[in-house]
Amino acid sequence: MRVRPRTRAAAAAALGTTVLLAGCTAGAPGAGGSQPGGDEGVLTVGMPNGPQTNNSNPFLGTSAGASLGYRHMIYEPLVMVNGVRPADKGTPWLASEWTWSDNYTKLRLTVQSGPTWSDGEKFTAEDVEFTFELIKKNQALNTNAIPFGDISRKGDTVELSFPESQFVNQSKILSTFVVPEHIWSKVENPETWPNKEPVGTGPFTLKSFTPQTITLTARDTYWQEEPKVRELRYTSYNDNNAQTTALANGTCEWSFVFTPDYKKIYVAKDPEHNKLWFPSGLGVHGLWFNTAKKPFDDPALRRAINHVVDREAIHVRAQATLYPEIESVTGIPLPAGESFIAPEYKGKKQEVDVEAAKKELEEAGYTLSGGVLKDPSGKPVTMTLTDPAGWSDYLTGLSIIKDNVKKIGIEAKVRTQTVDAWTTAVNEGDFDATLHWTNSGATPYDMYQHVMDGELYQPLGKASPGGNFGRFRNEDATKALKEYANAEDEATRTKALHELQRIMVEEVPLVATAAAPIGAEYSTRNWVGWPTESDPYAPPQPTQPNSLDVVLHLRPAS
Repeated sequence: MRVRPRTRAAAAAALGTTVLLAGCTAGAPGAGGSQPGGDEGVLTVGMPNGPQTNNSNPFLGTSAGASLGYRHMIYEPLVMVNGVRPADKGTPWLASEWTWSDNYTKLRLTVQSGPTWSDGEKFTAEDVEFTFELIKKNQALNTNAIPFGDISRKGDTVELSFPESQFVNQSKILSTFVVPEHIWSKVENPETWPNKEPVGTGPFTLKSFTPQTITLTARDTYWQEEPKVRELRYTSYNDNNAQTTALANGTCEWSFVFTPDYKKIYVAKDPEHNKLWFPSGLGVHGLWFNTAKKPFDDPALRRAINHVVDREAIHVRAQATLYPEIESVTGIPLPAGESFIAPEYKGKKQEVDVEAAKKELEEAGYTLSGGVLKDPSGKPVTMTLTDPAGWSDYLTGLSIIKDNVKKIGIEAKVRTQTVDAWTTAVNEGDFDATLHWTNSGATPYDMYQHVMDGELYQPLGKASPGGNFGRFRNEDATKALKEYANAEDEATRTKALHELQRIMVEEVPLVATAAAPIGAEYSTRNWVGWPTESDPYAPPQPTQPNSLDVVLHLRPAS
């Protein structure tokens, strides 16, 4: 059966609490005059990611569509899963029904009959079958490393089988973008295809592209309720400062950007309309070590660095207290993850302890003399800390870490790159250490799997876009992840999760520096209906899959 197009409440009252997304729309009058630079029905969106290359391949995390988030407006998922409430049942989208069986080794999807592609072709179950076959056959598109088995179709249903339980991958599989077979079947190399004229089932089509500004226009033939937003204008600002200025002066209405002293710089410029919301989750920001490179393959060195990183300084100076501070030695954010903490780690908090770090190093054969740390072979320990230019929160964090490790004789330097260059370097393992986020989910499994899964391991020089950027190899971790994923009862999952916490504490593949809420800044001057703490229907970030749901909820403010 076909699910009716969703109905949404009429224009909601202006948001009164903090929200993390930032929307930029223009054309409606505001306090002191009209908002600059816009037209009626336009929503302006921004990200501080610098000049973009014309690439709208929805499967590639390095594409402009991923970097700015507009891929979610063109391509749609089978099911819309709420990232703020991942344990809740998803909303039917391109699939009207779905059923898991045999301990999540089989999935049966019933495909909607109403959608059409933006070029006028009919959307069918054949497109869904083709999409999964495409991902199965092209490793670079299978960024979640899903172990697909048989894929078959009968009428309006598609059935998938897997060699092992996909309990932990339910949301990832159901959130898969569906692409048109009549176009992608003719593509010679889908792993590198830039897809400059994207065709999707979503409510928007690509109107124009420049390295700084991408414009999408609404379709008149969308299969669900047509969006009130008629045009989306995405701007890729050069850095955090430029993006923050655009939010503060009303040029941009929706963004996810770190804003130091946000109350003064952003909220105070228009307290009635400038909002932000940072819902908590179970992912983190952290310092990823490249464990395939010496000396970072040594857990003793990683533990020592973990001892000296000043998380409180990062919380206050780098993140302006916007992101919750990491306290648990397991790296699990609190209070969201309190119920998952193993008994032996309950109440144990991260604390700066330079003496413990020095003892750790001495016992491992390192020597500290004249303020210089030398590894057991006598070579001075140095490290390069990398992140994108303009990402002021991460760069401030790296500066703090640079000073922290100096206390144990490590000479560190901070190097910046373009977002594209950094993303490629991280994926291919071309770094010493970098601040980067982790995945988040309904449990800490997603965070640990992103960091420690041996199934995602790739040698240096070969891209690993699905995670394990640090090339961490630990058989016990991979085994525990598999046991958690394939467990048939909660007791088995709990035991496996406790083992993962032990490995995180003892091996330190990553130094967790802050919780990673899925937040954004947004304006209610021209558009209302944004997600809030009292109406958490979606995470507010414009680059998240739920950003489409957010846009479909928006209504003119007047």
